[in-house]
Amino acid sequence: MLEGNRVSPISVRGFAVASATAVTAVGSVVGVASGSVAQPNDAEATAADTTTLLADIPAGEQAQVQTASLTQQADTQAIAADASAKKVAEESARKAAAKSAIEKKEAAEQAAKEAKERAEAKTKASRSSSSFPVQSSYTVAQIQAMASSMVPSGQFQCFSNIVDHESSWNYRAVNASSGAYGLFQALPGSKMSSVGADWQTNPATQIKWGLNYMDSRYGSPCEAWSFWQANHWY
Repeated sequence: MLEGNRVSPISVRGFAVASATAVTAVGSVVGVASGSVAQPNDAEATAADTTTLLADIPAGEQAQVQTASLTQQADTQAIAADASAKKVAEESARKAAAKSAIEKKEAAEQAAKEAKERAEAKTKASRSSSSFPVQSSYTVAQIQAMASSMVPSGQFQCFSNIVDHESSWNYRAVNASSGAYGLFQALPGSKMSSVGADWQTNPATQIKWGLNYMDSRYGSPCEAWSFWQANHWY
């Protein structure tokens, strides 16, 4: 209660405790950063010391005391909010960095895999039909072995699927109605002469032509196989 133009000790003490608590809270936040934390009894001690001083403040200045107390509390909350926001930002940055590192690793691994496949394809593509002994006839197993040595390993199954459907690995297969010829049912078959004059009798020549055709037209045997599955021709 007010007595004349004075603030009662009870009221003043209430404001003092609030003010001191705010000050102590600020000190606590700052103390966390500096390594020292205010003790629990600091607020009460500060309030007790402040009560005597505030008792002498005229009633008309009571609003200023309240404003100061509220301002200190607001500052304390702002400091705590800033600290929380900083922690959240640091955690987000850490997660983003970890995700970026994983993505870079995966990209590097994929690039290395592709480089290895290109090198393998280049090595195998350098082999010509003359790399294999000429025979009067060839078994399916022999033709498949030729193809395996010329086609990149990651593309061989797709390559094999196409040959299975086109000729069942019969390098002398002829389509009675269209005249398409060989392992890949080239139409006309004579277009395979671009890689060897022995295209009619040498499966290695046909394999080289078929691989070149799939790579140039579709990008790879697997892309050619995808097209074949959708259209039943390639």
